[in-house]
Amino acid sequence: MNDAKKRIAIFGSTGSIGVQALQVIREHSELFEVEILTAHTNDDLLINQALEFKPNAVVIGDEQKLTKVKEALKSLDIKVFGGEAAIEEVADFDSYDIMLAAIVGFAGLKPTLKAVSKGKMIALANKETLVVAGDIVMKSAVENRSPIVPVDSEHSAIFQCLLGESRNPVEKIILTASGGPFLGRKPNFLVNVKRDHALQHPNWNMGAKISVDSATLMNKGLEMIEAKWLFNLEPSQIEVVIHPQSIIHSMVQFEDGSIKAQMGLPDMKLPIQYALGFPARIKNNFQRLSFRKHSNLTFEEPDLKTFRNLGLATEALAAGGNAPCILNAANEIAVWAFLKNRIGFLDITAVVEKTLEKITFIKEPSLADYFESDGEARNFAASLLKM
Repeated sequence: MNDAKKRIAIFGSTGSIGVQALQVIREHSELFEVEILTAHTNDDLLINQALEFKPNAVVIGDEQKLTKVKEALKSLDIKVFGGEAAIEEVADFDSYDIMLAAIVGFAGLKPTLKAVSKGKMIALANKETLVVAGDIVMKSAVENRSPIVPVDSEHSAIFQCLLGESRNPVEKIILTASGGPFLGRKPNFLVNVKRDHALQHPNWNMGAKISVDSATLMNKGLEMIEAKWLFNLEPSQIEVVIHPQSIIHSMVQFEDGSIKAQMGLPDMKLPIQYALGFPARIKNNFQRLSFRKHSNLTFEEPDLKTFRNLGLATEALAAGGNAPCILNAANEIAVWAFLKNRIGFLDITAVVEKTLEKITFIKEPSLADYFESDGEARNFAASLLKM
């Protein structure tokens, strides 16, 4: 790496990915410095992060908390902004080198598009950005020479496996899924699942929304859609396999039948560090994988009859257009309702399915169409829940 520190803007600094990214930066302060921090509502953690890392700017999305954040940071030379529009505005700053896009859900699209339009390097942890508008985002990334390095462990694995293989056509990619906390369970069990059960992921430490998506297998469906755009694939080239140990993070099969896999212990700090340090691999003290302790790696087909979200996502991927946008919007509303204990676990899938059937399909949507489809899908899903 060159002598200059990389200036990192963390959009979503108080979430699981943001917190772990700051751990990586803390341990490699000779390589990285924090330029921007943004949060939605967690003002206390944002303040503590700003006091430690002293960024150039912070944004609290909830404007009602702006005064508190300003007061806490008034002794420091830190610009403090409030409101959702300010998050997009600071993405337009020239003062950072890398955006870590870690805002959860559709809310991450606008600031990421802004950074891409400026040619910034994107460490992409927000899969919904590509799920919703992958065609537009990737076209802009090419036009503005904005490198996108994935942070999701699965897409990071594929990215790493493809390095040095630019002249070798890919036959397919194989996304691995842990199966979540309910692997092997049937609907008669899942009907009684509560919020706390769904948040107990067996292998990964993640935020609430992605933990529920993992439990329903929607997360893997969203990853399939993201992979299509990241790696320029056809839907038929994307396969999902259940791998409960989460040691193999994903694989690439080439036209000669050879398969490359990226492996390691399940720790999100590794793909975060890889993205921030790219193209260099940075030495660290993370726990190492021992095959003597992990000698039993197993694989099985996903149960699409029980976990129908993965099937719905596969259908949306094949349909293209605004179908993935509708899928994502309905899922965000349904997961929110589940986390508030307003609907059951299996109701999440029902809401997504009914919304996909209701909202008008658009084969070649514009960016405005995507925003309109998102809003319509959210309103319809909310009406199903009587919100």
